[in-house]
Amino acid sequence: MSAFLEEDDVAGKGYDSRLMRRLLSYLGPYRRYVGLAILLLLLASLADLAGPSLIGYALDHAIRPALAARPGANLDSYRHEALLMAMYYLGFLLAGFVLRYSQTLLLNVLGQSMMFDLRTQIFTRLQTLALAYFDRNPVGKLMTRLTNDVDALNEMLTSGAVSIFGDIFTLAGIMLIMLITNWQLALITFTVLPLLLVITGFFRRAMRDAFRAVRFRLSRLNAYIAENISGTQIVQLFTREDRNLKRFDFLNRDYLGANMVSLFYFSLFSPIVNLVSAVAVGMIVWYGGGRILGHQGLTLGELVAFLAYADRFFVPIRDLSEKYNIMQSAMAASERIFGILDEPELIRDPDDPVAVSQVRGKVEFRDVWFAYNPDEWVLRGISFTIQPGESVAFVGATGAGKTSLISLISRFYDVQAGQVLVDDVDVRRLRQRDLRSHVGAVLQDPFIFSGTIAANIHLDNPAITDERIRAAARYVNADRFIEALPRGYDEEVRERGAGLSVGQKQLLAFARAIAFNPEILLVLDEATSSVDTETEALIQEALGRLMRGRTSIIIAHRLSTIRDVDRIIVLHKGRIAEMGNHEQLLARDGVYRRLYELQYQGSEMAG
Repeated sequence: MSAFLEEDDVAGKGYDSRLMRRLLSYLGPYRRYVGLAILLLLLASLADLAGPSLIGYALDHAIRPALAARPGANLDSYRHEALLMAMYYLGFLLAGFVLRYSQTLLLNVLGQSMMFDLRTQIFTRLQTLALAYFDRNPVGKLMTRLTNDVDALNEMLTSGAVSIFGDIFTLAGIMLIMLITNWQLALITFTVLPLLLVITGFFRRAMRDAFRAVRFRLSRLNAYIAENISGTQIVQLFTREDRNLKRFDFLNRDYLGANMVSLFYFSLFSPIVNLVSAVAVGMIVWYGGGRILGHQGLTLGELVAFLAYADRFFVPIRDLSEKYNIMQSAMAASERIFGILDEPELIRDPDDPVAVSQVRGKVEFRDVWFAYNPDEWVLRGISFTIQPGESVAFVGATGAGKTSLISLISRFYDVQAGQVLVDDVDVRRLRQRDLRSHVGAVLQDPFIFSGTIAANIHLDNPAITDERIRAAARYVNADRFIEALPRGYDEEVRERGAGLSVGQKQLLAFARAIAFNPEILLVLDEATSSVDTETEALIQEALGRLMRGRTSIIIAHRLSTIRDVDRIIVLHKGRIAEMGNHEQLLARDGVYRRLYELQYQGSEMAG
């Protein structure tokens, strides 16, 4: 098995009881309903237990005496006795039906409520996890947790956990009645229990591993499907359909194989239990029949009732085996769900955060060392200070560490060494929400949600009015294309902004940042790198007004767009190579001048 399986799915072995206790803890808010469901289940089990005794009584006290009566004898009393037993039997059947219907309905409502709570908890947890977690966990894998894995737990609750109490109670009741009816026959029946325990122990381990493998492969398959749907344009552009289909076929067959293994154990377990039960019934017929023929104190009615109880004795055992499959599937799913809920918080708010009432906009890096992976340094001893209201641009080759600066200022990651400060306060001493409320970010690839144009600007913030939305759009010249749409600001946007151009999505992202009006600090991450010249001119015009009085950090590949900033910091291999304004850096024979000349020559050649 792959390393992912070892890491993601084997770690929970040996923790069945702990996982079960944790799962059942989610029933705490609904303990009264659980108690009622168990009560209904117990009453239904009692109703089921009455049937064989009534049949045996009818045989011994009505049917058998009637058969032994002399010809012409009055059989009305026997008929009345048989009818009475039949009515009692029917009454217990109807009572069992009503009780089981009520219990099943209650359990399903209870299961849906519990799943609602669990999905909410998982989603809330995903909202608070650090970006590093999403760097190593694909979307499809996380979607499996919220959908398939949660559904497996719902099936456990509605068809497994609570029903097990009824099966155990029924099994205990049948054993007690069998012992009272005939303890010798009961002991014969119980001789197969050690064999059943051995068989169950073997299948328990096998099915647990099988269900764990199924869950892992389903997660991997969903992750690949989600990735391919998101990258359909690239797949078609580079004609990767056949190769991707081969990879999908491999993952799909692997998932099929894992399901076949689990089905093999599932299909084998129940027939083995049936075979053992048949052996027990055969032993009862042999021994009980011998006692009846030998007139050794056993009646036909008692034997028939005992056989009925013996058959029902194995019904809850068979049910427990099926429910055990559900439980094993749920346990495998719960390991993965709790893996999310137990994920340590890499980025945590301080216990005694510094209160933020107003931000001036001073940003400082003090000897910052940062790496996404151990010993793979992206930033090496970075130190600089940006004064309030100053506009600073960061340039450098791809991989120099420019975007990492933005992530550190917003505290999406924490530094391994050094400090990042805002207004002379280490960002680790601020609440994340407080810090980010003062940071407006426009990224190179802006994310557009499905919904209306207006909703993508205000993001459900009630403080942002329609007037403020329109003002923000006008501020970045986005109103021109928005008002040209059939429904204007109420125009529906498809997932990820499908149907909008790259420039239009960038303008929407600018309008969003301005609508939230970060008090001082505005971060722009290569925001104009993917737009046409006309759109870039519109954005640059808006930026000139927007940057006044705000601390502005600009990261751009196009060096022509940052001529007017107060200062340019050049990064090279994770270190600061140069610092100065456009003219000062061009006057030096350094990294900035070489970058500028390469870009200028490239544009000349393109022209």
